[in-house]
Amino acid sequence: MKNISVIGSGTMGNGIAHVFAQHGYAVSLIDIKQEFLDKALATITKNLTRQVSKELISEEEKNAALGRIHTFTNLEAGVKSADLVVEAATENMDLKLDIFRKIDEFSPESAILASNTSSISITKIAAVTKRPEQVIGMHFMNPVPVMKLVEVIRGYATSDEVTAKIMSLSADLSKDPVEVNDYPGFVANRILMPMINEAIYSLFEGVAGVHEIDTVMKLGMAHPMGPLQLADFIGLDVCLSILRVLHEGFGNPKYAPCPLLVNMVEAGFKGVKSGEGFYKYTAGSKDAIVSPRFSK
Repeated sequence: MKNISVIGSGTMGNGIAHVFAQHGYAVSLIDIKQEFLDKALATITKNLTRQVSKELISEEEKNAALGRIHTFTNLEAGVKSADLVVEAATENMDLKLDIFRKIDEFSPESAILASNTSSISITKIAAVTKRPEQVIGMHFMNPVPVMKLVEVIRGYATSDEVTAKIMSLSADLSKDPVEVNDYPGFVANRILMPMINEAIYSLFEGVAGVHEIDTVMKLGMAHPMGPLQLADFIGLDVCLSILRVLHEGFGNPKYAPCPLLVNMVEAGFKGVKSGEGFYKYTAGSKDAIVSPRFSK
């Protein structure tokens, strides 16, 4: 594989494009507006510059990586030469199915089609294409240039050959791929999201405050970040979407999202992306300040 198309230039998409370009692949980065793509390129440049300052890569390697990324606002043009298409659009079922119908039509017959979805069924996505055996999940972790894990999710029809190729490709990106089967939430979010949801319930029911809950998990369980702060970082809207997929997929009430989470998302308090969630975020500050809504 030489030509990689990445659909979606947000946090995950630009991180995926960054990693592929850094490892020598030609990348077509696709989004619906050029302003989104320009913002993504600025982010990739900033992150590559940080790697140079830490002496992880050279200035020449940074410039070479940037030179391998080309942007497109036209989906058909962006995938027409792809060996692999990685979809990293918003975690919305209808949107993803629509994208896969189109990339199935526009990309070469030999291309592998991958989704970075964190919870949506790869089998269901594959079913809207004419090549279900060539559809697979590549669930990168955020921030993509830093985190080593890639969950490689086999749909019901995904072939052994395609799975082997994606496992090998992920290792070539200096990642540690782990193969999992296609069930709601896969492994990472099936375990992580109920923990986050339970932390929100603990706050909702008055067991402890935001700082106290996160401190218990950091100091008592050696987590680098407390579950409420992590939920802010992921995006509370994304957490809610994943919990709903788990709840619907398993039909088990233990996955039902906490009413506090639902209300926060509906009110627009989505975490870091909106400037406030369980914590308040100020540009240029790295301090974790509990939102006044939850301060005692």
